[in-house]
Amino acid sequence: MHAPTDEQTYAIDAFRDGHHLVLQAGAGTGKTSTLGLLAASTGRHGRYLAFNKDIARDAAIRLPRSVLCKTAHATAYAALGHRYAERLNCPRRPAWRIGHALGINSPVRIGHHEISHRTLSHTVLRTVTRFCQSADRALAPRHVPVLRGLEKSNERAQFADEVMPFAHRAWADLQNTEQGVVRFEHDHYLKMWALTEPKIKADFLFLDEAQDTNPVLEQVFAAQRGHAQLVMVGDSAQAIYGWRGAQDVMTGFDATHLTLTRSFRFGPLLAEQANRWLAFTDTPIRLTGSKTIPTKVGLVTYPDAVLCRTNIGAMTEVMKQLKIGRRVALARGGQELNALALAARDLKNGRRTAHPELVLFPSWGELQEYAEYDPAGRDLQPFVELVDTHGPEAIIAAVDALTKEDEAEVTVSTAHKAKGREWPKVRIADDFPPPPDSDQLDDNGRPIPEPVSDTDARLAYVAVTRARRQLDLGGLAWIEDQPAAVDRV
Repeated sequence: MHAPTDEQTYAIDAFRDGHHLVLQAGAGTGKTSTLGLLAASTGRHGRYLAFNKDIARDAAIRLPRSVLCKTAHATAYAALGHRYAERLNCPRRPAWRIGHALGINSPVRIGHHEISHRTLSHTVLRTVTRFCQSADRALAPRHVPVLRGLEKSNERAQFADEVMPFAHRAWADLQNTEQGVVRFEHDHYLKMWALTEPKIKADFLFLDEAQDTNPVLEQVFAAQRGHAQLVMVGDSAQAIYGWRGAQDVMTGFDATHLTLTRSFRFGPLLAEQANRWLAFTDTPIRLTGSKTIPTKVGLVTYPDAVLCRTNIGAMTEVMKQLKIGRRVALARGGQELNALALAARDLKNGRRTAHPELVLFPSWGELQEYAEYDPAGRDLQPFVELVDTHGPEAIIAAVDALTKEDEAEVTVSTAHKAKGREWPKVRIADDFPPPPDSDQLDDNGRPIPEPVSDTDARLAYVAVTRARRQLDLGGLAWIEDQPAAVDRV
């Protein structure tokens, strides 16, 4: 353990003085070690909360015994979820069977679309899940997800009217501790626990990865302010899960705000790369690399990890790596890609698919047209091109050829799934597009590109900071030609 940095010392002093804290901890700056220093500086007892089981397990090893480390779900299970243990262990049932038991027996027509009973059943269950992730006390139409191809406001409202009665029926079914028709999930008891307005017994409370906290957990954490000292830790620049309901609760939290900016993961050259992306975000930190760590930025022929922007980009990279004979692992497996490939095979064979992303498309041709011409479908274009180039069977075969990570020569991952991880040598894949050109021209008559978006900058920041020794910018090399951001820090 290194001697505390000045920033860590400031945090210890503020913690001892009893302040609620927000610690903005940049990539590799030792956030868990800092929490350990805070806990060791007092004789009080604390609790540590995280959403991810692996992060909580690691914290339990590294923090003092005076801190009880659990996931939010484990905390909720001990308080309330154990009552539903019998339902949690029930066998899986297809969503359409659950829907049938709730009374969904026929399709509904919304505009020109016929919504099958299977799709309606899936949507009802997703609606309940979205409610469980929210801070809301009651189900509402805003929890109904939007289906691709059903984007008009009047169609969404009509669809929500069809979904909501069954969603209420499903939520009522879940209240039964012994039996019911809806499969009971861990998010269900977490929400039920949150609705009881629980009091967590602790002198202080740590919340890790606070930048990606679901509203339901943020609500529980903030409610402890009256009796416990609160410490949020995370990195606002790594808030990249807004699309699944998470939100950055750090920036506006009423507390003393401190930063950890010295990275113990990499050296100054890579810190410079990170700061180029941070300048495009509205976040309060810039990093300093450790001078004792020799990090290089340049070509990496045989990376330990290749990081991609999308699942489709990851599949493309997997096929490239397999072709050159490397043993390849895909972070968290290939189930999502396999499901998309199976859906594509159904559509190409003239069958409808139950995949929630593609359920409204009656044929592969309609999906191709949607991906090519509809602005809402542009994110599907790489997937369509991948299937058209290789065919679904080749994709399914590639997933079958994957290796476990501890036996692989290279791990392929999306940047989202790489968050919290690191590798010695990292290459960025080619599916990170540069910003489009603006209407303005430079002195040589060439179009000036649009500024890098906040969303893209955050994802790029996560990607480039996964390397410890060597970084190949690859698909992000266009940043070299991008006008620098006006740094706001």
